[in-house]
Amino acid sequence: MNRAAFARLSPAAKLLVINQFGINVGFYMLMPFLAAYMSGNLGYGAAVVGLVLGVRNLSQQGMFLLGGTAADRLGCRPMIIAGCALRVVSFGLFAVFTTLPGLFAAAILTGLAGALFNPAVRTYLMHEAGERRAEVFAVFNVFQHAGTLVGPLLGAALLAVDFRVIALVACVAFAVLTGAQLLVLPHREVEPQRQSVLGSWREVVLNRRFLGFTLALSAYFALYNQLYLTLPLEARRVSGAAWSIAVVFGVSTLIGVFGQVRITEWCRARWSSGRSIVVGLACMGGSFVPILLAAPVLPERLPAAGIAGTVLAFVPVVLAIVLFTVGQAMTNPFAMELLPTVGSERLAGTYYGFYYLVSSLVAAAVSWLAGALLDAFAEPGMRWLPWAVLLLVGLAGSAGTRLLERRGALAPRSPADA
Repeated sequence: MNRAAFARLSPAAKLLVINQFGINVGFYMLMPFLAAYMSGNLGYGAAVVGLVLGVRNLSQQGMFLLGGTAADRLGCRPMIIAGCALRVVSFGLFAVFTTLPGLFAAAILTGLAGALFNPAVRTYLMHEAGERRAEVFAVFNVFQHAGTLVGPLLGAALLAVDFRVIALVACVAFAVLTGAQLLVLPHREVEPQRQSVLGSWREVVLNRRFLGFTLALSAYFALYNQLYLTLPLEARRVSGAAWSIAVVFGVSTLIGVFGQVRITEWCRARWSSGRSIVVGLACMGGSFVPILLAAPVLPERLPAAGIAGTVLAFVPVVLAIVLFTVGQAMTNPFAMELLPTVGSERLAGTYYGFYYLVSSLVAAAVSWLAGALLDAFAEPGMRWLPWAVLLLVGLAGSAGTRLLERRGALAPRSPADA
């Protein structure tokens, strides 16, 4: 990571990004292995697994509007602490339940916890960042990726014992985070709101350029969800090994840790924020092309060829992850930078919440569709279809963002219009 970029952060921002590292360690210790656990150990189909993951995403991002509104009105710090405490409970449920209702309950509570602290963290960081938001969120993403690297490695080691052990250790991690936030996270004054909750929601809904931006960027979350569903399932399909999931996340997070700040700086020097998102979404969608081309010709796995066969089968997956992560690094910091521009700094939490609400609906639908297509078209001749759909999702988001930029919808508003 670029140490100078971290050194330029305010003390509170440093605390937030370090805290996010811990959050991601606990989260990614469990979530990357949930799809394989449900399909391999519990025997659920890919469509059911996709539905559970989609419900988790929907309960998190769908409740972001309430979480973001609460952050605007009650303060960011209480929401961050409450969300982490709820993760202790929700991850504990994964250690207890194996039936579908129990797994749904755990997934819903896991999502609700994220709905409390995610908008609050980003709103807090947005206010701390000042005019350097893309750069600050790039550093934030580095720590996210670092947690995403450590979490699956710990999860893979604990998976040798039992998946439920992973859930229990993740509970402990979030308990430690909750205590640390109570002790060291600074309080931030809450800006008084001039209108009611319904009035603030009405403002968001009537902001047409924000709605257009949200719809276009929902492609980002629809594709990002594939890190939990289609990409881990494809990695395990071609390798037949649970450790392959950790390899997928390892490649992604190494690029994120060592490349995120550099990619953001490279984009900043050459393109506008909108153009960076356009290229990033196209890259995320295009990342599925290697698997699209290889999936129909690769068998379920290549055990007879040994290590060489596994490496050969893994090449398309690794290429996809590399392109996917580069596109993600291009897109996310500039999306976070533009959200207050197309929305409002005064209601930043509420705008973040609505942004994630719409994105969650799209992501849940795409996750279900991708899982259903994997189930329905498992024969070699049609394995390309799910990946073609994901390619089109990325291209549609890229085209939508490009249209917004050409119409000037991503430019800052005048003070009179704010």
